Amino acid sequence: MTGAGQPDARRAHLRIDEAVARVSLWKGEDTKVSQLSGGMTNENYMVDAAGQRYVMRIPGQSTELLSIDRENEVYNTKAAATTGIGPKVLEHVPGLNVLVLEFIPGPTMSARTLQSREMVGRMASSFRRLHGSPRFLKDFDMFRLIEYYLGIVDEHQVTIPDGYREWLPVVARIERAVSVGVLPTVPCHNDLLCENFIDDGETLRIVDYELSGNNDPGFDLGNTAQEAELDQDLRAALCEAYFGRKDAQQLARMNLFALMSDIGWTLWGAIQGKISAVEFDFVDYYTGRWKRALEVLSSGDFPVWLEEAKAQNKV
Repeated sequence: MTGAGQPDARRAHLRIDEAVARVSLWKGEDTKVSQLSGGMTNENYMVDAAGQRYVMRIPGQSTELLSIDRENEVYNTKAAATTGIGPKVLEHVPGLNVLVLEFIPGPTMSARTLQSREMVGRMASSFRRLHGSPRFLKDFDMFRLIEYYLGIVDEHQVTIPDGYREWLPVVARIERAVSVGVLPTVPCHNDLLCENFIDDGETLRIVDYELSGNNDPGFDLGNTAQEAELDQDLRAALCEAYFGRKDAQQLARMNLFALMSDIGWTLWGAIQGKISAVEFDFVDYYTGRWKRALEVLSSGDFPVWLEEAKAQNKV
C-alpha cells in the first residue's frame, strides 16, 4: 500500500542524503543525522560526525518569493559570527545553498523564558553586539517588503485577510511617524522568533539570518517584543536597557514596529501557505497575526504611539 505522502518523503530523504554527501567537512566520516524542531522556512538538522556536532540548514522551496536572498544570508551570518552572537559558518555548499553551522549547546528560548527583566536585559546586550557587526550586505525595510509581498500576492493569487489593503493608508501614517525619530541603520536580524535565541550559559546567541539586513534598530526591538509577547513594562525595560536611558519616543517607535511586524508577517504567512512544503498551519499563523494587528490598530494606545513617535527628543 502506497501512502500519498510517501513520494514526498522519499524526495526529502534524497535531498538530505545529497546535502550530507556534498559537505566536505565530514567527508569519509560516519554521520548520524537527526531533524531539529522549529524552522518555518528551512529544514534544520543536527549532524554528528567524528565526535562533533553540526547544524545543517537546507532551504525550503520557492523562498525567493519571500524576498529571501541566500547570498545575503551567508554573508550576514558570517558578519554576525564575528561578534560572537551568530553561529560560525563552517561550510557553504553553493549549488544546494546548504549551510553548515556551529552547533550552539544550550536551551532554545520561548516567549515564557524571555518574559523577565533579567532576560530583556540580556536581549538588549545581545542586540547591541549584533548591531555592532560589520555592515550587512543588503538593507531591510518592512514598509517596502509589504509592497513587494503584495505584488507576489497578486501574481500568485494568494489569499490574504479580507480588508487588508484598506489599512494601507494607516500603514503609511505609521511610516511617517517612525521616520521622525529614525535611527542610523545597523545590521539587524529582523525576524526574531523566540526560538532564534539560544542561551549558551553566558550569552543569548542569535541564529537564522534569512531576512537579516541593515535596518533601524528599533525594528529588532519591536519585532522581538511582539514575538516574546512582552507587556508594556517589559517593553519599556527592553528599550531602556538597549538605549541606556528612558526614551518615550523610541519606546513609541518600538511599539509601532512591533505592530508592523504583525502587519508584514501576515503577508509572509499567507504566501507561505501557498508555496511551502513545510508541515505547518500557515492559515492559523497569518490569521492570528492579522487579528492581533487589528486589535492594536483599534486600541487607544495606537494614536498615542503615533503622537509620541513624532514628538522630537521626548525623554
